[in-house]
Amino acid sequence: MSLPELHVTRQGSGRPLVMLHGWAMHGGLFRDLADALAEESEIWCVDLPGHGFSHAEHLAQAEELLSALLPEDCVLLGWSLGGQIALRLAHALGPRVGALILLSSTPRFVNASDWADGVEDAVLAQFGADLLRNPAATLQRFLALQVRGAADMRPALTRLRADLGARPAARAEALAEGLAHLRETDLRSLVPWVAQPTLVLHGAADRLTPVAAGRWLAAHLPQARLEEIEQAAHAPFLSHTAKTLAALRAFLAEAA
Repeated sequence: MSLPELHVTRQGSGRPLVMLHGWAMHGGLFRDLADALAEESEIWCVDLPGHGFSHAEHLAQAEELLSALLPEDCVLLGWSLGGQIALRLAHALGPRVGALILLSSTPRFVNASDWADGVEDAVLAQFGADLLRNPAATLQRFLALQVRGAADMRPALTRLRADLGARPAARAEALAEGLAHLRETDLRSLVPWVAQPTLVLHGAADRLTPVAAGRWLAAHLPQARLEEIEQAAHAPFLSHTAKTLAALRAFLAEAA
């Protein structure tokens, strides 16, 4: 039986740079990064299962489908939930993933007795309940959280809403699966075994995945360095595009 398809847009030439988006989003949100970086890399923007134009429905299939798809010696960029998927792929695929970029990501999204760098489980549970009752309003609230804390956040929120609406909305089942993934995933024991050169890129004002989580990743990954973008929240590539691009270009040159 053939695997369902992931939607991928490709542009540019050079070493492949594969971009994985976050919960409820799609690969089209990376368009400014893709257009700029296509001058030196072959950019792959992926719609994860149940999101955007992808035919694959179940988010749990993401790692299997990406394992079959990823080119050799690619650079893997994961934003938020996409960063957690990227971490697992880098660990599982070894040298097929030549370098890693973790953008506003975290090893554990929710707090626990030994982890205070996430959000409270009750917050995530409320999102799940609200999603069942009023999906559209819940997603709008989530979009606002993406930029809360950023300086001059209104233009970034306007852009985020417009770009998100350019592709089909994430399916309800994928949204529920994504929330379960965020609630259950804890990658702290895996992180020390991810050996690829890694850039941890984080907004200093991020309210969804606090910068302390990025600092933890940078301290525990064997070959990582941290770049913090001041006054940026959860989507620095939208609110602080030039600074994000500068950090990415510097890392890509180092990791070449």
